[in-house]
Amino acid sequence: MLEEAARGRGALRIAGVDEAGRGPLFGPVVAAAVILESGFHFDGLTDSKKLSGKRRTELDAAIRAHAVCWAIADVDAETIDRINIRRASLLAMRSAVEQLALCPDFLLIDGRDTIDWDCPQQAVIRGDGTSFSIAAASVLAKVYRDRLLVELDGTFPGYGLARHKGYGSPEHMAALDRLGPTPQHRKSYRPVAQAALRFE
Repeated sequence: MLEEAARGRGALRIAGVDEAGRGPLFGPVVAAAVILESGFHFDGLTDSKKLSGKRRTELDAAIRAHAVCWAIADVDAETIDRINIRRASLLAMRSAVEQLALCPDFLLIDGRDTIDWDCPQQAVIRGDGTSFSIAAASVLAKVYRDRLLVELDGTFPGYGLARHKGYGSPEHMAALDRLGPTPQHRKSYRPVAQAALRFE
């Protein structure tokens, strides 16, 4: 395990970090950071995209209850448009780490990039399938974002946000054509930009 290797190098507070929502056309990108007890894991915990919604919800509650500490942060669509989704994802990750109740001394980060944080870090491609800490962060970020999109479905009716969670489904694309983009659509994303041009 990646955590064991980090502990072998002297790390004590290892935070897994992951994000949810890089691909959608609507809403924020969300990141979570989680520190788990040494040797502690949850049965069935893996990449959140491979879990059923019911199992994600169960694991989300268990992680919140039993993790040493955890934090969630998001970056809105306006900022994504201004600085691009890669930088916005890294900003959300850094904000989540910054909000942890304990300062980590090692970061395991899903993906190719490390973040602006003063401690040893390891970027791990598909890390949510090889690290319990990253997988835990993946679940928290995904469940938080999905719940947020269900709430926003009430604020912006007609787009089907509760069903597709902001991704470019046929239903969402048809609604964009019919209704135009909302303030929470990512204008830098091509399908949204094209819809905005039609409505301008």
